[in-house]
Amino acid sequence: MGFFGIDWYDDGSALRSGLWRLNIAAGEQGRGYGRFAVESVSAEIRRRGGTECYVTWHPGEHGPENFYLSLGFHPNGEKAEEETVGVLTLA
Repeated sequence: MGFFGIDWYDDGSALRSGLWRLNIAAGEQGRGYGRFAVESVSAEIRRRGGTECYVTWHPGEHGPENFYLSLGFHPNGEKAEEETVGVLTLA
């Protein structure tokens, strides 16, 4: 699911856009659906004038970290609850 201009800290200091809970069934992974979702949401963020796409993921051996890193996301040092926060700079 894409989110656009949410108040990340509930105090008005950071409005962010990105992906929340991207889930692709195990048997369908590797077919480009996740990449398509990231590219589509990123295009909409750009269209709305945004320059960054945010995502969070659970760290761990079977998590999506390598997928997001392969698309250019990088951890920004934040945590959202127990999840890593990643950001993709949109050119």
